[in-house]
Amino acid sequence: MAGKIADSTKLLTPPQILDEAVVKHSLDDLFNNARRYRSGNSYQELMKFVSRFRLYSPYNAMLLHVQMPGAEFVAPASRWREQYGRIIKPTARPLVILQPMGPVMFVFDVSDTELDRTQKAILLPKAVEKPFDGLSGVVGSAYERTIENAKRDGVKIATCKEGSQSAGSIMVQDPKTSEKIPFLIAKNKAGGKIFTQIPIRYYILVNENMSREGQYATITHELAHLYCGHLGSPNTKWWPDRRGLGKTSRELEAESVAYLICTRHGIIPPSTSYLSDYISGSEELPDISIESILKATGLIEKMGKDRLKLRKEKE
Repeated sequence: MAGKIADSTKLLTPPQILDEAVVKHSLDDLFNNARRYRSGNSYQELMKFVSRFRLYSPYNAMLLHVQMPGAEFVAPASRWREQYGRIIKPTARPLVILQPMGPVMFVFDVSDTELDRTQKAILLPKAVEKPFDGLSGVVGSAYERTIENAKRDGVKIATCKEGSQSAGSIMVQDPKTSEKIPFLIAKNKAGGKIFTQIPIRYYILVNENMSREGQYATITHELAHLYCGHLGSPNTKWWPDRRGLGKTSRELEAESVAYLICTRHGIIPPSTSYLSDYISGSEELPDISIESILKATGLIEKMGKDRLKLRKEKE
């Protein structure tokens, strides 16, 4: 693999090598060409690790795991000093992660820090010792925000009566003949709202008999199918067209995304048990794209936090 990386970067300048897109796509090379994440056990470890580092993007959590699988809690040197009264050990190993407007920043694990004797001791976050303590199991406003933001891609999400064994489904619609849904694009000075009409491309139906948390987990699973490209894409600049994947690969990717989003949001999802059905022991995993999983996870997480802007045809 080392030779392959060297060959692929010969023609790149240093800024290009550090380019975020190059780093992200290289994750698939790492996953597919190295043996490190090809077994069920190693993949489960990776999923738990990314879930634990909720303060960082899924991509950055993956980068941390590649560099230091045993990391517990990381922060820049300035944050360790100012917030926790700790300094970096002389023998510390800096870890590289992506930074907006960066391109990179350096962070250090708690194991590479020590108490600054000139300052008062400050308790470390609970996430260091018990990262999954305090999972509230309450989805909050992310539920409604996700439904609203899905509209910009022509996704209508609705509840319906289903049997106890059916959580939900996603279906492709013909945007030329389907109805349209309003998507908020701006607010004027008077406080009024300005909407645009988006043709429905996809329907997500969710079992109304489930709790809000169960419904949210189902929504994230079905959106994962969409944004991982399993249903194709109206514009490959928005998300990829990966309709050639087999069913096992599709379900493993969707369950992985749902698991990461829910646990990072503080919800214990049913994906925890479902994943074990797909990744048992030391068996080799089916073909999946870690890059697609992390990208879909980051997008759906953002849909639950912010009001997203209208898609651009050439973005």
